[in-house]
Amino acid sequence: MTSEVRYLDPSLSIDERVADLLERMTLEEKIGQLAGSYVGVLDEGLHDVDDVIDEIDEYHIGAVAPFGWGGSPNESVDEAVDAARRLQQHAVEETRLGIPLLFASDAIHGHAYIKEATVFPNALGAAATWSPDLIERTAEITAAELRATGAAQNYSPTCDVVRDPRWGRTGETFGESPYLVGQLAASKVRGYQGDDLEGDSVLATAKHFPAYGVPARGEDAAPVDVSSHTLRNVLLPPFEDALDEDVGSVMPCYNSVDGEPAHGSSRYLTDLLREELEFDGVVVSDWNGIAQLHEEHRTAGTPLEAARQTHSAGLDIGSVAGGEHAGHVQELVEQGALSEEVIEASAERVLRAKFALGLFEDPYPDDDAAEALGTPDHLNVARETVRKSLTLLQNEEDLLPLEDADEVFVTGPNADAIVHQNGGWSCNADEGVPGTTILEGIADVADETTVTYEPGSGINAPVDIDAAAERAAEADVAVIALGEDWYLHEFGPSAETDGETGEFPTRNELSLPDAQRDLVDAVSATGTPVVAVLVTGRPLAIEELADDVPAILMAYYPGRVGGGMIAKVLFGQAEPGGRLPISMPRSAADLPTYFNYLPHPHPIGSDEHPSSYDPLFEFGHGLSYTTLEYEAIDLSDDAIAPGEDVTVRVTVANTGDRHGSEVVQAFGRDEFSSVVTPVRELWAFERVELEPGERTTVELRIDPDELGLFDRSNDGRRDDGRLQLIVEDRTFDLEARPQRE
Repeated sequence: MTSEVRYLDPSLSIDERVADLLERMTLEEKIGQLAGSYVGVLDEGLHDVDDVIDEIDEYHIGAVAPFGWGGSPNESVDEAVDAARRLQQHAVEETRLGIPLLFASDAIHGHAYIKEATVFPNALGAAATWSPDLIERTAEITAAELRATGAAQNYSPTCDVVRDPRWGRTGETFGESPYLVGQLAASKVRGYQGDDLEGDSVLATAKHFPAYGVPARGEDAAPVDVSSHTLRNVLLPPFEDALDEDVGSVMPCYNSVDGEPAHGSSRYLTDLLREELEFDGVVVSDWNGIAQLHEEHRTAGTPLEAARQTHSAGLDIGSVAGGEHAGHVQELVEQGALSEEVIEASAERVLRAKFALGLFEDPYPDDDAAEALGTPDHLNVARETVRKSLTLLQNEEDLLPLEDADEVFVTGPNADAIVHQNGGWSCNADEGVPGTTILEGIADVADETTVTYEPGSGINAPVDIDAAAERAAEADVAVIALGEDWYLHEFGPSAETDGETGEFPTRNELSLPDAQRDLVDAVSATGTPVVAVLVTGRPLAIEELADDVPAILMAYYPGRVGGGMIAKVLFGQAEPGGRLPISMPRSAADLPTYFNYLPHPHPIGSDEHPSSYDPLFEFGHGLSYTTLEYEAIDLSDDAIAPGEDVTVRVTVANTGDRHGSEVVQAFGRDEFSSVVTPVRELWAFERVELEPGERTTVELRIDPDELGLFDRSNDGRRDDGRLQLIVEDRTFDLEARPQRE
């Protein structure tokens, strides 16, 4: 290749370079850009670098995912970089046109499949920070670490809104509020993609379009039967927020939605996504979403028909479909069942992304990639994220912080388990994963305190509960680290063995397993005060626990630095700053339990029955070690209209003697509307940090354009009439002025 080849000339526009390259490509080479392969471990065995090279040679494969899994659970940066370099060198230097591969990864909370990488709290924990700026910074760091190892696409952010926390992928989401989910998803897109896609930026992927978070029974990938009202007003807004930030790719969900599998639906991928929402980027399949059209959904009688359905619907890349899929597409074109125009359009979108990412100029991993991962600066940002995510649910008699304890007993299945702490989509090596467990963190922070330990129980199975109780009886306080690991998949709380079950840990109830409850009972019975730390990927039903122990700290999956920061919070060296991004139900029988529910004529709360929304801990809840007071709340106007924001000014004071955090939350509702609307919606929020005696005035901007309501006219406009704004315990009336034509 020489500089005379126009597509290799970086001084030309992307349009010019794409056009020149497409003119030179054969049909087979264009089809190759629509097929991805994988390097990793599947049920049928190892699929290694040499296998992918064979697919590049035979089928012109253009993408590799999920990059960073490698062929080992002990994936190191050197292994990942070596695999990426070998594959990329072959694609660039040994093929006719030298088109670089697009490596993608599921780096949803850091480039966590690589042992040395920075691991941030899982998405639900990140959402508990209520800090879009901080989440944007974590995405920037993730992008930089991805690019250092050769990856240029990330299958993140998750834009799904959760409606049933039994769903096994709840921890991958930002919770139950469409507004909060959308704000944080947009932050992730900005952080991943930067101002442009060159340098340390990666292609972000908004997933799982359009309705993954509401599967029947909370069972992953189960059918979704959703109304237009819910789809438009609850599920789509976060995707629209990501699209407003020019997200580069979108991934459809595994589910069928109203009877149509999303991977094969032109209604969703073309009519809605491309035409109505005007998305012009790359649509990439979820793992085996194409094969499922034939194997699971049975809308396609053969794998060949599955390929036709998905590309006719608007899919561009089959992420791990491999050479077999490329062969199917080739056969479909030869039969006239799939037009060359469809292939050309998809290939153009894929190539446009590769040029925008600068892959034709710089396709390789960094020579010093190891130095870019887990740097002190990156780990400090992770620590800040953990601190702002840790949510103090309960603190009776101010048991926390533990400033006067001479002896602390530590127990529980998550006390000394770094892999559990990291959560899903992380390196799951049995050893060698760097990080600080909760036990190690306490031993380090409480260096003048005697720290003792017994495991007590596994996630499901008891270990030696009697020994734990004996140790607890001798201590001033007991810290029990409870919860889940990523692979907890049980149908009832009485399972007696621990074990991994795969990607989708759906549960049919949300209580702690019996082994953990028995451990809590035994330790509590000693009379020693108990602090429970919950390491989990979803809200758990812990009403019995809340009755039995005075203090509960929600840690989510905090990542490799989580143990140290949890210890600092427990011992008062840092303050818990998190607020719940999702409601915590009293039991699975109370589901659904989300704050933005719709009113109805005969609510459960009528007569003497429990309220329709009566969680154990509500959305937005979180305690502090200090006292915070709202001294003044006022509005800039008593009416709101298109193009005319209303500003809510809230003065917050720290009247205590410790540093404190507060998340000022503004909720709203329609007093009357043409369709049924939620009893409460989150309209705005702002996080503040206050020193003792400090006060500040927060200004929350209520943007009427973000309050659009899809009513019977389906036009996304808010009804004229009366609205109510709720901040803390005060309610304000707002007039919704007419829309201007």
